[in-house]
Amino acid sequence: MNPPNLTQKLDARKEQGAFRTLRLSALSIDFCSNDYLGIARGRKLTHDPGLSSGSTGSRLLAGNYPLLNMVEEEIATFHHAEAALVYNSGYDANVGLLSCVPQKGDTILYDALSHASIRDGIRLSFAQAFSFQHNDVEDLEKKLKAASRGSIYVVTESLFSMDGDFCPLEPIVELCTRYGAFLIIDEAHATGVEGAKGEGLVQHKGLEHACFARMHTFGKALGCHGAAILGSTLLKEYLINFSRSLIYTTALPPASAGLIKASYHLFPGMEAERAHLRALIKQFQAALLPYTRVGGVSPIQAVLIPGNEAVKSVAAQLQESGLDVRPILYPTVPKDAERLRIVLHAFNTHEEVELLVNLLRKKV
Repeated sequence: MNPPNLTQKLDARKEQGAFRTLRLSALSIDFCSNDYLGIARGRKLTHDPGLSSGSTGSRLLAGNYPLLNMVEEEIATFHHAEAALVYNSGYDANVGLLSCVPQKGDTILYDALSHASIRDGIRLSFAQAFSFQHNDVEDLEKKLKAASRGSIYVVTESLFSMDGDFCPLEPIVELCTRYGAFLIIDEAHATGVEGAKGEGLVQHKGLEHACFARMHTFGKALGCHGAAILGSTLLKEYLINFSRSLIYTTALPPASAGLIKASYHLFPGMEAERAHLRALIKQFQAALLPYTRVGGVSPIQAVLIPGNEAVKSVAAQLQESGLDVRPILYPTVPKDAERLRIVLHAFNTHEEVELLVNLLRKKV
């Protein structure tokens, strides 16, 4: 027997054309996954059979071990940070950071298009929070001027997962410096892709010193699993003591830590893959399409097709043609901003991109 509200809410989703189901990826051309460099697809990371598949406890109990500490030290060194703390996922990292660091009387200012993990972490915080218009530094400054009490935290993403655009990092850093705000950057989709070695937008711009905290994930371009928060040694000590999503969960197993370590030895040298990816992005952006597009020069290309049913119809036709392209529906994105989220990868070919473009030109 189930509570009646479950059925009611699911029925409402169906009426909106927004009902979600799990589906398996068919053997088709991948324009969907976040495997930007093809590390996961190409099985480029090998599992060490000598590493345990279970950590047997939380980091504060049985789940801490030398390899995990070594991985954190290597990650911190690579990203020019004082310290790194590994979490089980990017979601856990954002929730764990934002729920415990900002305190009652503090203010959090976050980009209106911030990921759900950022929003959920903010919900669990005792600080007051206000969004600023997406990538709008003038609106951010208005909110900074109005935030007169406590510490101020500015939270944004370097590369946004739905629009595929980068944040205006330099102006945001300048504002945070001027108003004494603490900057938190989610580098999830830029890790492995942005910068000469895939180090992310912050390092690419040489602005590591300007960030209070950075979050990098390993489940996208890095082809494995987990995440890390970068910051000061003091921040790491604080999170170990107060971050509930770290304290009260079983730690990543040594097998996972080994794959993270292997990926950090692999992806910085994948210059050819990043160059090919940039060429595919240029090719797709140069194509004339009968749809509005949003985003920037990134692997994530958003093609707007307003209406849940309309975008699902186009996605279904592309899938029938052998292309794995997924629709993003309201309420994940704002109403009338439904879109195809097209992801380009280093393993895609120019011919595959041309096939996609031709199908879109015909409005399939």
